[in-house]
Amino acid sequence: MKIQNTIRQAVLLGLLSLSLGCNKPTTAEGGAQSPAGAEKPKKIAFVTNGVASFWTIAAAGVKAASRDLKIDAQTLMPAEGIGDQKRMIEDLLTRGIDGIALSPIDPVNQTDLINTAAKRTKVITHDSDAPQSERLLYIGMDNYMAGRMCGELVREAMPKGGTVMLFIGRLEQDNSKRRRQGVIDAVLGRSGNSAHFDETSAVLEGGGFKILGTLTDQFDRAKGKANAEDALAKYPDLGCMVGLFGYNPPLIIEALSQSNKLGTVKLVAFDEDDATLDGIEKGTVFGTVVQNPYMYGYKSVEVLSELLKGNAAAVGAEKFLDIPARKIRKDNVGEFRTELKARLDAAQ
Repeated sequence: MKIQNTIRQAVLLGLLSLSLGCNKPTTAEGGAQSPAGAEKPKKIAFVTNGVASFWTIAAAGVKAASRDLKIDAQTLMPAEGIGDQKRMIEDLLTRGIDGIALSPIDPVNQTDLINTAAKRTKVITHDSDAPQSERLLYIGMDNYMAGRMCGELVREAMPKGGTVMLFIGRLEQDNSKRRRQGVIDAVLGRSGNSAHFDETSAVLEGGGFKILGTLTDQFDRAKGKANAEDALAKYPDLGCMVGLFGYNPPLIIEALSQSNKLGTVKLVAFDEDDATLDGIEKGTVFGTVVQNPYMYGYKSVEVLSELLKGNAAAVGAEKFLDIPARKIRKDNVGEFRTELKARLDAAQ
């Protein structure tokens, strides 16, 4: 069952919303409308860390929550990185936004910005956290544990061990650092230590595996594909490639196909891009670890709505709303695609 057309249409809508949002925040399609004379609904912005099909699914959750909870919620996708995200936040604050759910691109260097925003509105984080900031709550998964799940898939795909190369967008984000480290520790058979960080250029060995390095692309798709091509050329006996951002696995698939190694070199993925799910069905992708971006969007709106009503208990004692990751293999990919399509269709 394909969801590509649905995702493409939604991406176009998301980009249109983005272009409008840079100048004037707009109500998400399906957002609450106020009768004449009635109190206007509170305004919430769900700000992503880029433009991707992953965020289109999250936007569907935002839209559904906006409709269900009768609150004015919009999704903004920064196409040009941290500067674009910063401009969006500053613009939202100028226009008096009531709540922001943010996926920080560089939480360390954005802490001051997040704290400034937190003094003027309700701020939570999603997908990637900024734990040192004054955000009220983080919604997402434990990225270190999700990384370990991905590493477990690598070990299943290569029961006799072998060489592995990791591919990821960037490592400035809190989620990417933890996710990558989880993969490394699980593949090498280490005990859990989410605070540890192995250098990207280090060759790491353990338990019959050798991790050759980590290649980043800063969300540049051309660079991401070139990284995969270069790794295949440099390491002709490469055993497994691991794509840790949603767009990485499809780019690796292209590189493998062009080098006639699709199905020969193992591929383990992250997230639910349509090409990744196609690959699992065909047997050219061993498996993927998926988040639940739809619920990231829905729960972000729901929590902010409760906070705006004065319900401080909505953040919980841990200030962390865990939305667990899942492993998707050939035996459950069909069920997963059906579930995903139903959610996207319902948000239209």
